[in-house]
Amino acid sequence: MSKISFEHVSLIYQNDNKDYPVLQDMNFSIQEGEFVSLIGSSGCGKSTTLNLLAGLQKPTRGQVKIDGKSVEGPGKDRGVVFQHYSLFPWMKARKNIEFGIRQISGSASKKETAAKAEQYLKLVGLEGKGGLYPYQLSGGMQQRVAIARTLAMEPDILLMDEPFGAIDARNRVLLQELLLALLEKEEKPKTVLFVTHDIDEAILLSDRILFLREKRIFSALKVPFGRPRKRQDIIGTGAYIQFRKQLFSLFGDSAEEPEEPEARIEGIA
Repeated sequence: MSKISFEHVSLIYQNDNKDYPVLQDMNFSIQEGEFVSLIGSSGCGKSTTLNLLAGLQKPTRGQVKIDGKSVEGPGKDRGVVFQHYSLFPWMKARKNIEFGIRQISGSASKKETAAKAEQYLKLVGLEGKGGLYPYQLSGGMQQRVAIARTLAMEPDILLMDEPFGAIDARNRVLLQELLLALLEKEEKPKTVLFVTHDIDEAILLSDRILFLREKRIFSALKVPFGRPRKRQDIIGTGAYIQFRKQLFSLFGDSAEEPEEPEARIEGIA
């Protein structure tokens, strides 16, 4: 049985007695422990697909299932990381993480909760920063806190909606490497659905890439690189360039030819 399945899922908005389809007859599945990226042109329904799985929206037709059961709303089995950091600005970094922990472990003592928050701050490279408010942290640091809060909730499924899209190139590379390292440390691999516009990011992180076009899954491709995976080992290779061009061609003939990927950004491998 698949961990996640979309079965003939359609989402249609109505306005002035007219139907406006967002998704039509969407069918795909994700296996337990698989990292799947969803890519496609702006407005094609990527974030909507993630919201349906998160339980934040309901399909007009069809079923979204987790472990064979229909998704009826948000659940503790799913953690969501958004593009914008979604931290509580009046809470310090540690308190933001503690808040997430209390949502799934209300019986834990204050001492246990604080210790777990510190553990995850250290995990994302923010040891000693727990006493700072979000406005005192850079964008990259704020997103690390958001990732730490989600991971501290220990969900089976991780949903990420362009989590690095608002971050500068250097910190984006750092956070991609961080996410790879964090997920490889997990004893039980998380099931991940990752929305991105960035083809290189999708290749680096994913086991499989789903291309959304014409309001449905247009193509599904397995990433031809094993794990553990390092950026400097794959970018620039013939296999990488060929696979990247194959993905880019899915956008259609009007798309411009992509620039060759860089293996290093500002000295970061």
